[in-house]
Amino acid sequence: MSNRDVAFAGAIPALYDRHLGPVIFAPYADDLTRRLLANWSGSRVLEMACGTGVLTRRLDALLPAAAEITATDLNEPMLEHARRATPSKRRIEWARADASALPFEGRRFDSVVCQFGLMFVPDKDAAAREARRVLSPNGRFLFSVWCSIQENPFGRVAHETVSKFFSKDPPTFYQVPFGFHDPVMIRKLIAESGFTDVAIDRVTLELRADSASSFATGLVEGNHISNSIRDAGLAFEAIVEAVTAALIREGGNAPFRSTMNALVVTARAKA
Repeated sequence: MSNRDVAFAGAIPALYDRHLGPVIFAPYADDLTRRLLANWSGSRVLEMACGTGVLTRRLDALLPAAAEITATDLNEPMLEHARRATPSKRRIEWARADASALPFEGRRFDSVVCQFGLMFVPDKDAAAREARRVLSPNGRFLFSVWCSIQENPFGRVAHETVSKFFSKDPPTFYQVPFGFHDPVMIRKLIAESGFTDVAIDRVTLELRADSASSFATGLVEGNHISNSIRDAGLAFEAIVEAVTAALIREGGNAPFRSTMNALVVTARAKA
C-alpha cells in the first residue's frame, strides 16, 4: 500500500467528518471517554491519531475543567480540519506527531488515548512503546480498534461493492482498518511494551445513519479508497449509488441501521 493510498487530503477530511464521524466514530468516542472518566486521575491527556477531532471534542466536553488535552495526528490535513472544527479552547494543544516517534519527553502525560488509529501505524510495537514512554507511572492507555471486516457489515459491504468496479487490482484499503483485531496478539504487544492490567472488551454498538446514501458517500469519498477510484478514472456517482443500494439491502434506507463491533483496550503503565 502506497503513501497515497492512506493519504487523507483534499476533500476527504470534511467528507469523513460529516458522513462518517457521527455514524461510526462518535458512539465509540462516548464509550472511550466514559472509560477514561471511570478511573480518572491526573490531568494531562495525550490523544494519538486524533483524525478530524471526533474524540477530541468529546474529551473537551466531558473531562474535568483542569484537564489538559494534547491532540496529535501525523496527517496535516486531518489535523487542520480538527483544529477548524473544534471550538477554540486554551486547554487543547494541537501537534503534528508520528505515533511511533512522539515528540514529547518521557512521563509527560497521565493518560494516552487513541480511537481507531493504531491500525494505520506501520510499527505498532513502536507506538505502544512510545505510549508507555510518555506516560507517568501507573498512567493509563486506552484505545479502540475495529473487529474483523466480517464482523462489521458496513465495511464488508463497501469493500465488496467498490471492488466490483475494478477490472483488476481492486483497492485493498479496507483491509487496513479491519486488519488489527486479534486480541491475543494485541494483549501480547501491549504487555511486552511495559503495561499491566491489560483488559480487552468487545463492544457492539448500534450503527445508525440518517440515510444510506449519506453514509455511502462517506464510505466511498470520505476515506483513502477515493484516491484509488480517482486514479482509475471511475465515476464516483455510480459507485456511491451502488454502495447505497447494497447498504439498503443490509439495513434499510432512512434511517440505515446495522451493528458495528470493536475491541476497546485499557492498560496501566508499569510503575
